[in-house]
Amino acid sequence: MSHYLTVPKTARYEIIGSIEQAKIIVFALHGYGQLAPYFIRKFEGLDEKIALVVPEGLHRFYLSGSNGRVGASWMTKEDRENDIQDNLNYLNALYTHLRINNEKSRIVLLGFSQGGATAARWYTESPQLFHKLIMWASIFPPDISFPLKLEDTQAHFFVVGDQDEYFDSLEAESVCDFYKAHGFKCLRYSGGHNIDTNLLKGILNQI
Repeated sequence: MSHYLTVPKTARYEIIGSIEQAKIIVFALHGYGQLAPYFIRKFEGLDEKIALVVPEGLHRFYLSGSNGRVGASWMTKEDRENDIQDNLNYLNALYTHLRINNEKSRIVLLGFSQGGATAARWYTESPQLFHKLIMWASIFPPDISFPLKLEDTQAHFFVVGDQDEYFDSLEAESVCDFYKAHGFKCLRYSGGHNIDTNLLKGILNQI
């Protein structure tokens, strides 16, 4: 029989920009096997009014074998409900910790690839915390309720590259249609499974 014990856990996160002075704070959740110090480099060059926070998934592992490069993950299929709750507790604590320093900025939640599932769960649990949700190359997890359909002027965003190896052209169109049906704007760009910083700048300028 399984037993459980809740213990303290040290979590790492990275920041670009000034939380105190930011007009917009973006929480960006990385994909499978990425680490916060490297993922945050994809966002260099954002406007000074933007602060970007990259929380790192709580589960680190060797990407190949038992040594070498290390990545992080948000969860696996094993004991997933507890991992999901641990993620939410962690992210809510980080949000509260940073929000104390700036209570007026607009908050954007961006989930990339595997991080999109965690972002969607966080948004669904506490939509009042966020002004926008950006699902970047990520499918909305089928086991949770989708956000209520929004008016076009309040739309969230789904973004995917036209050369993304995880979305062929037909699948990308199907996923776009799914998001559009729920009030999201679907944006495409020329590129693969990555963050297009110029496109992100354009999105943030609309907020």
